[in-house]
Amino acid sequence: MKKLLMTTAACGLVFAAAPASAADGVKLDLGGYFQGYGVYTDIDDDGNAANGEARELDIIRTTEIYFTGETTLDSGLTVGAHIEMEADGNRNTADGVIEESYVYFSGGWGRVNFGAEDGAGFLLQVAAPSADANVDGIRVIVNPINAPAAGANVPTDTLDYDMDLAAYDDKITYLSPILNGFQVGLSYVPDVQDASNELAGNTDDVVNDFGSAYEAALRYEGQFDNVGVKFGAGYTYVDVEGTDNTFTAAEPTDDRTAWNVGLDLDIGPFGIGVAYLEDDFGETKNTATANRDDEETFVVGADYTTGPFKIGASYMNVDGVQNVAGNTGNDGVEADRYTGGVVYTYGPGMTFRGSVSYTEFENVAGLPGTRQDVDATSVLLGTMIKF
Repeated sequence: MKKLLMTTAACGLVFAAAPASAADGVKLDLGGYFQGYGVYTDIDDDGNAANGEARELDIIRTTEIYFTGETTLDSGLTVGAHIEMEADGNRNTADGVIEESYVYFSGGWGRVNFGAEDGAGFLLQVAAPSADANVDGIRVIVNPINAPAAGANVPTDTLDYDMDLAAYDDKITYLSPILNGFQVGLSYVPDVQDASNELAGNTDDVVNDFGSAYEAALRYEGQFDNVGVKFGAGYTYVDVEGTDNTFTAAEPTDDRTAWNVGLDLDIGPFGIGVAYLEDDFGETKNTATANRDDEETFVVGADYTTGPFKIGASYMNVDGVQNVAGNTGNDGVEADRYTGGVVYTYGPGMTFRGSVSYTEFENVAGLPGTRQDVDATSVLLGTMIKF
């Protein structure tokens, strides 16, 4: 697969280097979004009094800025660039954080992405309908379950199902043209542990560390009678560079693999879909726990659109979810989430959003030597504005 990806990318770059002209080069345009929610969350955690209770009322917001531009040369080759920045920074710095930064080349032969961008596994993944995609979608942006660092015994892992084992690590991705509704994609990541920059020579073959990643995905979109069909499947493989049998933290003991399938059906104003994702996390061990279970995620969702309103609901089950301490020994920990909500479009790129979620966590590591169930109810009201 590595040779195939490198050959495909080379062909695209050679094509880009061929004599061609355009009146103007790539000029970046500004865009992005702001989204903010008022949140009420009630967590029944039998918490730790020394750390206080989880906050019930809160505000969650996030802002991103995009710089995107492209041009099509006389040869027919399209060249573009995309830079995506977290405008609010993060908890550790007041500076903006660059999330994505890549260029792309496209034509009748398909498209090549080069740089920090999601891979084929996510780009071709099919999601189930949701109440509010920011809250219960394929990639959750707003996580209403807040808890003290060591008080409320709630798993810290966000409950979503995006196929992003390599996240925004630098990679080369090839996406084929769409033929009869079908599209395939391949990605190669040199190293999932090292972010590339202007310097070469990142460390390789690190013991108990993940290395190169390979992704393959397939997507189909079509229409049968009055039913719109979307189907997707993907597979990701991340190799482990070596083991020394002294696993002192969340260290992998085997290659990591994950796969997903998704189906979405649209019948007039109604939509219904299911998705499944399984990730083995490389058979990770932890000194305080046993081997980590595979994380298996199942989602089913439905929605109904009428005028500017979209009403949706979803159910998610995650078996093997990460526990509160971030440990990877998570045998027996399970989560069920039920979400319903409505999205109202009040202007171009402008929506009001409201949802209610009830989440049950079973067999969570609680106070020392115990296991307990944790319930959380969340109500969110907010807006998203694209610009």
